[in-house]
Amino acid sequence: MSSTIPQARSSLVIGLVVAALGVVYGDIGTSPLYAFRICFDGPGALPATPENILGVLSLIFWALVVLISIKYLSFVLRADNNGEGGILAITTLLVKASGNPIAKRGIVLLLGLFGASLLYGDGLITPVISVLSAVEGLNTATPAFTPYIVPISVAVLLFLFWFQKRGSGTIGRVFGPIMLVWFAVIGILGLLSLCANPSVLLAVDPRYILPFFLHNRIHAFFALGTLFLVLTGGEALYADIGHFGTRPIRFGWFCIVFPALILCYFGQGAFLLRNPTLTDNLFYRVAPPWAIVPLVALATAATVIASQAVISGVFSLARQSVQLGFFPRLSIIHTSSTTIGQVYVPVFNGLLCVGTLILVLAFRKSDSLAGAYGVAVATTMLITTLFLFLIMSKVWKWNPLAAGGICAVFFAIDFAFFCANLLKIKDGGWISLAVAGCVMFLMITWDDGRRVLREHVVNAAISMKDFIADVMALKPIRVPGIAVFLAGSASGVPRTLLHNYKHNKILHNQVVALTVVTRDIPVVDKSDRLDVQELGNGFYWITVRYGFSETPDIPATLAAASVKGISFDPMKTTFFLGRETLIVTRTKSPISQLRKGVFGFLSRNACDASKFYRIPPNRVIEIGIQVEL
Repeated sequence: MSSTIPQARSSLVIGLVVAALGVVYGDIGTSPLYAFRICFDGPGALPATPENILGVLSLIFWALVVLISIKYLSFVLRADNNGEGGILAITTLLVKASGNPIAKRGIVLLLGLFGASLLYGDGLITPVISVLSAVEGLNTATPAFTPYIVPISVAVLLFLFWFQKRGSGTIGRVFGPIMLVWFAVIGILGLLSLCANPSVLLAVDPRYILPFFLHNRIHAFFALGTLFLVLTGGEALYADIGHFGTRPIRFGWFCIVFPALILCYFGQGAFLLRNPTLTDNLFYRVAPPWAIVPLVALATAATVIASQAVISGVFSLARQSVQLGFFPRLSIIHTSSTTIGQVYVPVFNGLLCVGTLILVLAFRKSDSLAGAYGVAVATTMLITTLFLFLIMSKVWKWNPLAAGGICAVFFAIDFAFFCANLLKIKDGGWISLAVAGCVMFLMITWDDGRRVLREHVVNAAISMKDFIADVMALKPIRVPGIAVFLAGSASGVPRTLLHNYKHNKILHNQVVALTVVTRDIPVVDKSDRLDVQELGNGFYWITVRYGFSETPDIPATLAAASVKGISFDPMKTTFFLGRETLIVTRTKSPISQLRKGVFGFLSRNACDASKFYRIPPNRVIEIGIQVEL
């Protein structure tokens, strides 16, 4: 019996490792399609001399070792927020450690929101450059395919976004095995090429880096921005620890992904040493001619999987943003009844689809799009390093000098990549920054608008104690059943309750004011889910808490609750929701008229509260409320 338990655990870890290959490593695993080649074949390409080839390979090797193997795998993965990772998770962890509520503005929160906004831009560009790079391999088989590269890429992307509403769960079990085959193939091809010219292994020596910069000067700095493409997807290692845990992610990297990537990059370098004039489609030139078409098919599948993972990450980030109050309520569809985190957000799917198609038609080649790629990820990685120092010193209570010394090394490298990527802004890098700026503007506008409205409501609120005393004095008609009134704040009578009582002059036997609170942790423990206050005379105030990675389901939560004097029978419970009509005025306000208009637009197009909280439509009564802003 004792021997079977370790075997079961080992099988579970291996299964998680294979599954993680299809989600965590899709982006960084498909970088060999374009990252090394663009240094010698794209805009501002370097001469394919032995010194340059070895210098670039040495930079690639040590960037993967220091920033991925050491920074992310050894340090950042430990900075989890109750098992969840990602830029918003670490932001809320730091805000919580500082003792300030999540709604309070601060530099940490602003940086975290900006980092999250940048990932939306990454979700726009990654599918385009990955799919284009894979399909361009057909040019290696025959130039006759050239006119069809863009149409094929458009078709692949349309299929990718059409598939999102079906959910990744339906083919999730094959994602990992496909990526396992992908890493095996690129590793074997790289090894065969490397064996033909093993001298390329000299690039492991970091002493090739300094002569590379001294000889190429400013051109080497430009190349640094291109070389950063080997690191894109590194942030996913941290963002996906909630799905797989740290052990499978580390195991997958050191045992499968890292060796395969190094063999692939060094194999391309070995080929280029032998054939310095053949720089186009370098990834495919390493393969024998008969394998080109099958390799294009495999690469296309791998890039679709990588893009699927990035898009799913955007959906998860959107859900967290809604839960934390930085986006209006959105229609969020769960695509799996068993796996947490598999969600589909139609609004973002449509926006990403339109955006990627525009980029394909505008840039048409992966080389051209390389200038737009990397700015968002480089900035996010720099923010993560700053946050890592704060985690070490404030949360882990490390000596600030020790934490500063370690993070200074990471910061120096991240800052160099960041500065090199800034040079890409004029060549398309502005796209990521523009997308991030728009998302950041919307997030802050929504948060500020809701804060102003909450202040108006609190200032005009009537205390629940006074309301109950008035009810007991007037003795209105009480009808059987339970009425649940959603309250935007935990103080004062809900406006829906006031309006219902004012116009209908009746009350249910049990009246519940319900406040939904999102905690700055991923998942709230069941013991802390509900807080019930019995106010007397059939009145209750219930506070329901959810984590930012959870999806609220109020009927299910109440049905599972044990509240003295109330049984939340779905057929005997009526939910009263407010249908707010926002009136934008020109009165003096903390937010500008432009932001008032934007907030009004977002408010009008927000998802119905009944859908968001999973309340059955036949148990909902909406009360119209006009609110001035």
